Amino acid sequence: MLDVRRLRLLRDLAHLGTIASVAQARAYTPSAVSQQLAALQRDAGVPLLEHAGRRVRLTPAGMSLVRHTETVLAALEAADAGLAAARAGLAGAVRIGAFPSAVRTLLPPALVALGRDHPGLELMVTELDPVAVPGALRDRRLDVALLHDYDLAPVEPDPALDSVPLLDETVFLAVPAGPALVPAVAAGPSRDPVAAARHADWIVASPGTLCHAVTLQACRAAGFAPRVRHHADDFTAVLALVAAGQGVSLVPQLGADQPPPGVRFLPLPARRRNRVAYRRGAGAHPAVAACVAALQAAALALLSGPGAEPPAGP
Repeated sequence: MLDVRRLRLLRDLAHLGTIASVAQARAYTPSAVSQQLAALQRDAGVPLLEHAGRRVRLTPAGMSLVRHTETVLAALEAADAGLAAARAGLAGAVRIGAFPSAVRTLLPPALVALGRDHPGLELMVTELDPVAVPGALRDRRLDVALLHDYDLAPVEPDPALDSVPLLDETVFLAVPAGPALVPAVAAGPSRDPVAAARHADWIVASPGTLCHAVTLQACRAAGFAPRVRHHADDFTAVLALVAAGQGVSLVPQLGADQPPPGVRFLPLPARRRNRVAYRRGAGAHPAVAACVAALQAAALALLSGPGAEPPAGP
C-alpha cells in the first residue's frame, strides 16, 4: 500500500521542482525528503525519479502517479467533507485567502454574513497574490481563496483545485485627467487606449505578480514594451500616482472603486475573471460551501449596487 504522506511529497516535487524546495515547504530536511521518496519508489516497484544533472525529475511513471495522487487526495477531501456535514452546526477555523482589492471590497460583507449566520466559525484572512493561491491551498495553509486571471493572459487550472465563478470585471486604463492627461490619449478617441499610451510612463505591479505579467502582455499585444517608471501593487497607491501625473496603469474594476480626483478611466475590452477556489473534493464541506455562498452574495450586491462602474473622470 502506498503511503499518502509520501505521495504528497512526490506531488510537491512535481510542483516545486527541487527536493530543497519541498523540504522548505514541509519543514523537513532535504535528506528526509529524499529518504521518503526513495521509500515510495521501493514500494512502487518502478523508477519514479531520475537524475538530470544535479537535480532530480519525475519519470513518466512518476508523473502518472502524481495524477493518481490528485485523485486520491480529492477523495480524502470528499470524505472529510462528508464527515463534516454529519456534524451538528459549523465550527472551527476557516482560512480564507484573497488579493488586496478583494480584501477591501468583497470580503468585509462576506465576513459579516458568515459571522452572523455561522458564529461558530473562526474566520482568518490572509492577503496574497493569486499566483501564490494554488500552493497555499495544496499545502493546507488556506481552505478557501479568491483567485483570478485575465482573458488576455489566461492561467491553466491547477489539477489539485476546484473552483466556481465569482464575477468578471472590466479592466480600465487609468490616466491622469485634465491638463495632466497623457498627450497621446488626449489627442482623440482611439480604438485601443493602450496603444495610444505607448509613449507614456507606466505604473506597473511588482515583477512576479499576475498584474505585472498582464500589463506586459497587454502592451506587447499593442506592439510595444511599456516604459516603466514606478512599481506599485496596491491600487490605491497606483491611482494616487496616476492622479499626480506620474503615468498610466491598468486597473480592474474592483481596484477602481474609490478613485481620487484627477483620474480618468478608459474601458478596455479585457476582463479580469474572479473565482473562488478550494481543494479538489472539498466543495461539499459545509464551511467551504458557506464561504462560497457568502462571497457570491457579496459579489452580486457589489455589481448591482450604486457605483458599480467607476466614474469616467473629468
